[in-house]
Amino acid sequence: MTDLDDGSDDGSDDGSGELRLPDAPDRRPDGSPPRCLVTGATGYIGGRLVPALLDSGHRVRALARTPRKLRDYPWADRVEVVRGDVTDAASLAEAMRDVDVAYYLVHALGSGADFEETDRRAARTFGEQARAAGVRRIVYLGGLTPAGVPERSLSPHLRSRAEVGHILLDSGVPTAVLRAAIVIGSGSASFEMLRYLTERLPLMITPSWVRTRIQPVAVRDVVRYLVGCAALPDEVNRAFDIGGPDVMTYRDMMQRYARVAGLRRRLILPVPVLTPTLSSRWVGLVTPVPSSIARPLTESLRHEVVCREHDIKEYVPDPPDGAIGFDRALRLALKRIQEARVDTRWSNASVPGAPSDPLPTDPDWAGGSLYRDERELAVPVGPEALWRVIEGIGGENGWYSFPLAWAVRGWLDRLVGGVGLRRGRRDAQRLRVGDSLDFWRVEEIVPGELLRLRAEMRLPGLAWLELSVRRDERGRTVYGQRALFHPRGLPGHAYWWSVWPFHSVVFGGMARNITEAAAAEEKQRGPVADSGTDN
Repeated sequence: MTDLDDGSDDGSDDGSGELRLPDAPDRRPDGSPPRCLVTGATGYIGGRLVPALLDSGHRVRALARTPRKLRDYPWADRVEVVRGDVTDAASLAEAMRDVDVAYYLVHALGSGADFEETDRRAARTFGEQARAAGVRRIVYLGGLTPAGVPERSLSPHLRSRAEVGHILLDSGVPTAVLRAAIVIGSGSASFEMLRYLTERLPLMITPSWVRTRIQPVAVRDVVRYLVGCAALPDEVNRAFDIGGPDVMTYRDMMQRYARVAGLRRRLILPVPVLTPTLSSRWVGLVTPVPSSIARPLTESLRHEVVCREHDIKEYVPDPPDGAIGFDRALRLALKRIQEARVDTRWSNASVPGAPSDPLPTDPDWAGGSLYRDERELAVPVGPEALWRVIEGIGGENGWYSFPLAWAVRGWLDRLVGGVGLRRGRRDAQRLRVGDSLDFWRVEEIVPGELLRLRAEMRLPGLAWLELSVRRDERGRTVYGQRALFHPRGLPGHAYWWSVWPFHSVVFGGMARNITEAAAAEEKQRGPVADSGTDN
């Protein structure tokens, strides 16, 4: 399953320094605070919900398929992390033991043509295990559906979200289904799509859905509602529409973004001929959001998505100054981006279908062929300078070799539905396990020593890239670089040998340029007491 991708948090504060959370939860009869199970904790919403629950006085247990992805989160030492998957009844049964509130923040979108069946089965399993464990409440964040449109006529994305809500409501466990349209926050897929379309295209020929009315909601309000739902009375078992105070068209959203960002007014020309497929490819071409994610977002905009009620305020009251408006949500998100404080992004969740196997044990791995390209260079700098360059790789800094080759590889990946190079980085200077890095994902990081990346581009096999720092027996700083490829069938072998002639240019150039960049950085910073080199 994939962590929920409705959006991401743009920070934990509201401009005054504090996220306005509901009052502290009622304690259990034994005096202990309630325990919440959060699925999708490595994702956009889940990654912000966890610290908000902690700050509001709850205990948190995080369910993750790969627990080490949570290792570097600032709140990791405050939660209980358990390995599991919502499709695995046994792991759910263990995870839900002694849980009061269970948050369902995952979906199977993009996992294949049968993703709706996977979502259906997972939701049933989750509800059954929650009931068996005596969980007091389930909270689910779904999608806002249009009024008067039969669910069978909705996009597969929205239809599945709606069905999951129905299954959980019928599970026998009191459930709150929060239904949101577009979530606005730095790093959310919806915000990134809006941002890049508006900033890059002063003149746009757009699909007809830019005229569709939408009610966006700030992610901070989403997190506030999610936290508040943990204290709902036991008799509440229903769906709630959640949205911000503004209702507008997507065209209005682009013009208002331009104004808030200090851009000129955009010229927008809607045309009726762009199909969802063409729209998603157009979005994928212009923005970092790949077409596989853009398509469900654009399909969801075919119908008007406006809240029909605001009953949630009876249980989770709005702040004295009301919910966050669209323009303010934009300013908060842009401020986070400018300050490089984007804690979670839409790309935090693993790309559906991307390889998730860890690096095979080497050299005694018995999984078949494992091609390698290995290089080492002694560097006349200290390890710290070299590590700073390594940890800063990708994104705006690029890959230190043959930029055209990397760009072409990124474009080819986008053409076949991959993520391409545009995901960039969450943080310009620091990486953590699970971060996306262009078309790679950080699989392991040992500060000052090792960065291991796993490829998420479309490949006929599995690929990794390792960059390392060590000292040799003479005390010199040594840069290590290792590319590994495990081919899948004959196409995989053919792929490796077809690109092998370019390795000396791409990988050789990378090794030289990274070490030269480290030397230049150390020279700019000034000499250090002991560079660890031996001339």
